[in-house]
Amino acid sequence: MKCNTFTNSQIKNKYAMKRTNKFLTLILTMVAAIAITSCVQDDDYTIPNSLGNDENEALTELLEQLNDVNSGVTALTVSQVKKLYTDYEEAQFGFDYDKFYQIPSDVVVKGYVSSSDATGNFYKEFYIQDSPTNPTAAIQIVLNQADSYNQYNQGREVYIKLKDAYVGLNSSEVIAIGGKTDDDEVGQFTAVQVPDYILRSANTEVITPLELSFSAINESHVGMFVKINNAEFPAYLNGELYGDSSEDFDTQRELQACDGFSYSSFIMETSSFANFYSSPLPVDKGGSISGIVTKSYGGDNLVLALNSLTDVVFDQERCTPLSLDEFEVVFEEDFVGGLNGWDVINTDGTQSWYAASFGGDSYVRGSGYDGSNAVTMVSWLISPVFDFDAQDGEQMVLEIADAFSDAGEEPLKAYYSTDYVAGNDPSSATWTEIGTAEIEALPINGGFFDNIYNETSFIDLSAPTGNGFIAFVYDSNDAAISSTRDLGNVKILAPQ
Repeated sequence: MKCNTFTNSQIKNKYAMKRTNKFLTLILTMVAAIAITSCVQDDDYTIPNSLGNDENEALTELLEQLNDVNSGVTALTVSQVKKLYTDYEEAQFGFDYDKFYQIPSDVVVKGYVSSSDATGNFYKEFYIQDSPTNPTAAIQIVLNQADSYNQYNQGREVYIKLKDAYVGLNSSEVIAIGGKTDDDEVGQFTAVQVPDYILRSANTEVITPLELSFSAINESHVGMFVKINNAEFPAYLNGELYGDSSEDFDTQRELQACDGFSYSSFIMETSSFANFYSSPLPVDKGGSISGIVTKSYGGDNLVLALNSLTDVVFDQERCTPLSLDEFEVVFEEDFVGGLNGWDVINTDGTQSWYAASFGGDSYVRGSGYDGSNAVTMVSWLISPVFDFDAQDGEQMVLEIADAFSDAGEEPLKAYYSTDYVAGNDPSSATWTEIGTAEIEALPINGGFFDNIYNETSFIDLSAPTGNGFIAFVYDSNDAAISSTRDLGNVKILAPQ
């Protein structure tokens, strides 16, 4: 989002064997694929509905190649392109290595532009996501072109040629695609490279923002256009502007949203070049806010960056968090004394959930590490029968501690079933997954056990009817995950 250039990266060191194996996977994947924030100017341009002859011809040729299995040109998804870099990174040793990977093969990625530099809040960059609705991945494109919205407007379908281009980290630790290198980071596509590498179709889709809570936003959402409801600026910001005149580049302002019994918060970041920098914050109301999930300079924090003030729709009264007085506890399990009637059944591997206690805390532990190696483990922890008809509007809250965790890897999943028969193989029943975003939103502990239990926000359990079961599954993903999860409390609440 800044209009200046810096160089700063920090990359975590990983175990060498794990990195080497993933890099070999990267090479094999590539072989297989072959085989089969803007400084606003005063000019006002009209977004084109049609393309020039040269651009039409280049895109037509590319699409023909993608449809010809013998052309040697292969399409990759956004997730696959990002994985080219993460696999490369996993194979490196120490910290002193280039934070980019040059793509040797004739591959292409398609996406839809999610950001816009029309207001000056982005500069010489735009993001693409893999779908205009319900995206699963997004990536940044860095280019030596200001006012790119005139060509790559929000929703525009674009194709990026990747042969000899670079994928890797920028100064904000965001994975990006570029045409050059900048010291040890990804550099921009030059103005000369842009028309050869970045092709747009005549198709512009409406980008439907992905609706999330602040607490559910994580690294996987970087580059996506998201929407948060029940949002507002804290009251202490009354009288403040989007921008702070004492800041040279970006201003960070706190956002908050009612999230169960408390507020969840997030940071909004605004470039000093944004044309709404001097606009007052709408503190007296709340509502929805939409923007791009990105990172602060240096990559320390996830932040929300606006495309436009029209994406701030604060036309409602400010929200009030729920009160415990409005709910009653209809079920609670703290595992004091052991499993207390919960069943443990494995559907893969021999490593299982087990009850334990330490320092006065009781819990049930799942770990895909057997003391020497990561192991295959799919272990079910299944509750006693629960009557979902005895109350309405059930919400579940979990207390979870973790250890040895890696970002983006979550072995714990929650489910409910109304056709499971106690004691039977859970694979024979129908299970509905719940709480994915709430569990993944919890902070992670990459180190040793710290016995710090984090509480999820509300997990909706209002859908099931009749008698049913709740289950928690530890899945090591074929020994790819070995971190520990301690489940310390399961609580189901219902409105009084």
